[in-house]
Amino acid sequence: MFGHLRHLRSAAACAAVAGVLAVSATTATGAARPAPHAPGLQQQLEALVHVQGGPPGVIVTFDRQGATNVYRAGVANLGTGRPPQPRDAMRIASVAKAFSGAVALSLVARATLGLDDTIGHWLPSLPASWYRVTLRQLLQHTSGLPDYSGSPAFRAELEADPHHVFAPDDLLSFVASEPLQFVPGTQYQYSNSDNIAVALMAQAATGRSYEQLLGSLVFRPIGLRRTSLPTGYEMPRPYIHGYGIRDGRLTDVSTEFSASASWASGGIVSTPKDLNAFIKAYGGPSLLPRRVRQAQLAFIDGASEPAGPGQNSAGLALFRYVTRCGTVYGHTGNTSGYTQFAAASPDGSRAMTFSVNAQITANTDPTVFATMRAIEENAVCELLRR
Repeated sequence: MFGHLRHLRSAAACAAVAGVLAVSATTATGAARPAPHAPGLQQQLEALVHVQGGPPGVIVTFDRQGATNVYRAGVANLGTGRPPQPRDAMRIASVAKAFSGAVALSLVARATLGLDDTIGHWLPSLPASWYRVTLRQLLQHTSGLPDYSGSPAFRAELEADPHHVFAPDDLLSFVASEPLQFVPGTQYQYSNSDNIAVALMAQAATGRSYEQLLGSLVFRPIGLRRTSLPTGYEMPRPYIHGYGIRDGRLTDVSTEFSASASWASGGIVSTPKDLNAFIKAYGGPSLLPRRVRQAQLAFIDGASEPAGPGQNSAGLALFRYVTRCGTVYGHTGNTSGYTQFAAASPDGSRAMTFSVNAQITANTDPTVFATMRAIEENAVCELLRR
C-alpha cells in the first residue's frame, strides 16, 4: 500500500554512508559494535540524504535539560528547498501509540481503568473470542489481536478512496471475523489493532472521545500546542512534506491518506519540538505515578516497528533501546512519507526526535534502513554525552 523513496545520489555520499555503517552495525534486536572514530552527526545526516534511497530531508532535535540543539540536512519541501524546522508539523506514525499509552496509563493512575480490565468488560460488541484480552496485553502487544491494517478488505477500501474518513469503531470490524493469533499473554506480536482497542476502552470507561482525552490528559498538561489527531488528510502549515515513489516518480505523499485510517494507532500530527516535550514526560518519570510507571517499564523481548537502535524491548506502549552509549525509552514509527524515532533518558532530563520525510523500513530498503539505525544510535550517544 505504501511506497518508499528511491533516487540516485552521488558516489561520495554512498562511501560516506558506508563509513557510518562501519561505525555502528546493528541487528533488529542486537547491540551495536562501537568503533573508535565516528564521523560527526552532521556529516552522517548529509550522507543519509545523498545516498541512493535516502530521504529528501532529516531533522534531529535534542532537548537536554532545557537546552535545544538541532541537526538537519536536506529539505522539508522539494518545491521550495526549505529546510526542516523544529516547529514544522509532521506525521508521527506509530509514535502515536505512545500517546494512547499515556491516555490509558493516566486513567489507570486515576483508577478509571485497570491494567487487567478486559475487552469483554469494556467493549462487549467486539468478538467474544477476544473478551479475555486485557489492557496490559494490548499495551504490550501480547494480545493476539489480528492486525486490521493488514486486512485485504481494509487495504482495498483505503486504496479505492485514500481520503475516506473511517469511524474509529469500524477499524476493528475488518478483522472481527478472525480468531486471536495466539493465546493472550503468551507471545509478542506488534499489531496496529492493539492501540485502537486501547483508545476504545478509554472512551468506554470515561464516556469521552479519545480526542478529548488526549487534550485533557496529555496535550494540555505537557503543553503541546502544535499536536493534534485529525480525521482528514490535510496538514497544518508549515509542515515537513513526506515523499515516496509513485508510478516511478518521486511524489509528495504528505496528504495521501486520511489520518482516520490509523487513528489512535498512528494518526497524530506533531512537531519535533512538541514530540520532544511529550517523550520527556512519558519516557521519563514526570507524567505517571511510581506504581504505574513500574508497570509501564516491565519490559519483555520485542522490537518496535520499525526497529529502533540497539537492543529493543517492549514495555507498555513504550520501548527500551539499549545502545552502546546507554539506555533510552521511546517509540518508533513509519507511514507513507515519514519515519520517526523519539526517545528520552530514563530520568526524563534529555530527549531527542529523529525524523525523516520518507518511509524507510527493513523490507523496503534494508541497506538504507541499517544506515539510518546506525545514525540513530550515534544520535543517542550524542544525546547521552556528558
